[in-house]
Amino acid sequence: MSRFARERVRLLMLVATLAGAMACSDNGNRNGAAEASDSAESASEPAGGAITLWTDSTELFMEYPALIVGAPDKFAVHLTDLTDFAPLRSGRITLSFTPRGGGAPVTVVQETPRAPGIYGPSPTFARAGVYDLVIRVESPQARDSIVVSGLTVYASAAVAPRGSGGSESGIAFLKEQAWKTLGFRTEFAIAGNLAVTFDAPGLLEPVAGRFAQVTAPLAGLVDASGVASAPAPGERVGRGQTLALLAPSLGDGGAGTYAEARARLREAEDEHARAVRLFAVEAVSQRRVHEAEIRLAAAREALSGYGGGALTSGGRIAVRSPIAGVVADRRVTPGSRVDAGALLFTVVDPSVLWLRVNVPAAQAANLSRNAGVEFRVEGSERMYAARRVVSIGSVIDSLSRSVPMLLEVANADASLKVGAAARVSVRTAQREAGVLIPASAVLDDDGRAVAFVQADGERFEKRVLALGPTNAGRVLVRSGIRAGERVVTGAAYQVRLASLSTAVPAHGHEH
Repeated sequence: MSRFARERVRLLMLVATLAGAMACSDNGNRNGAAEASDSAESASEPAGGAITLWTDSTELFMEYPALIVGAPDKFAVHLTDLTDFAPLRSGRITLSFTPRGGGAPVTVVQETPRAPGIYGPSPTFARAGVYDLVIRVESPQARDSIVVSGLTVYASAAVAPRGSGGSESGIAFLKEQAWKTLGFRTEFAIAGNLAVTFDAPGLLEPVAGRFAQVTAPLAGLVDASGVASAPAPGERVGRGQTLALLAPSLGDGGAGTYAEARARLREAEDEHARAVRLFAVEAVSQRRVHEAEIRLAAAREALSGYGGGALTSGGRIAVRSPIAGVVADRRVTPGSRVDAGALLFTVVDPSVLWLRVNVPAAQAANLSRNAGVEFRVEGSERMYAARRVVSIGSVIDSLSRSVPMLLEVANADASLKVGAAARVSVRTAQREAGVLIPASAVLDDDGRAVAFVQADGERFEKRVLALGPTNAGRVLVRSGIRAGERVVTGAAYQVRLASLSTAVPAHGHEH
């Protein structure tokens, strides 16, 4: 019985023992005796082995029995396509065992897998020695050559090393489970460095000049017909577009004052035209023309406060948008009376926003205009990047003990909303060296950062991590993982669930 078969038998016996926990003590004693007998048997058997290797395109997990001259036994060769982490479903593999020191190689060919991803070749060796194995993969999914060095073939079972009878520690997650788990992926941890970062709270604000509160230019009644066609919140408007119509009312900045302003403008226009004509025939001085121009400009400015004198054919004042953007708020009711200066509309251009960040005073010295900034807004996991630093404050607020930093953010798809709170990550000029892994590999386990390392093809280990900065989807690990180890980067939560389960997998390998 091979080590791998023993392990599966042991797990099945464990389930049987748990299921019979309510049975009589005699049965329990018999189960215990059976386990002891199996352990003794496994310790007396020749030990097989397992190998896990990764190339650029293929993962190999190979289980094999003790290699004895003249005693063929089936290998279990598991092949995974690393482009999508699916099993190789078709194609031929060729195993060539070349003896060191010379001699004819032992070659075995298997045209198709026995089950998806699993091949079961059975080589027979004529003489003992150390062999180097080359596995050639010829599949529509992958074409690869995998080298396995130093396989020892023993002259007889008597001289082969014996199994320990114990089980290896770790989390069992069979290849068949991984292949069926949506999104399962692994990746090598690599040595590298990242810019040191710190977190700070932020708030999205409209850019100066891209935000307007449109008020009533004078007291009046909101025209009902104008409200019917007025843009609703969320609608886009152009600069100068009519938002509403007002019928000026008498007194207190209403129709009387508006009419007076128009009359003064007409008088100023007539006076200016007369001065120009008289100056042309040298009847008045240049100074008289200049004074008329000043009065005309003043009259125009006075009238511009009432909507620029934009009268409709019905004698209504057209309230227009001063900028192009989106209507964020509308406060008009048909037929209602509004006072001069009352807020009617709020218009914002959301294509570019400002992100105001409150940088802790302890990090103020690390700020620069070249700082890279990423952030997430409340309710979303999407990561955004600031386009540029607009300004950095020079005074630390005495109450919040923070320095304001203003950043420009592109928002062409309007996914960011004015007023949204943000959690901001600011990169400094300092860099820290360590081990880099994808951020998707890190899970929260009762407040601890953990990741799962693939110790071999079907065995995983949970590692508690000490984390450093994060940048561009990668996390720096200060301790817990070494460079060159393989970490689970997709569906890591499913491996975590497997670590909490004591149940035996519902299926085993087809050996």
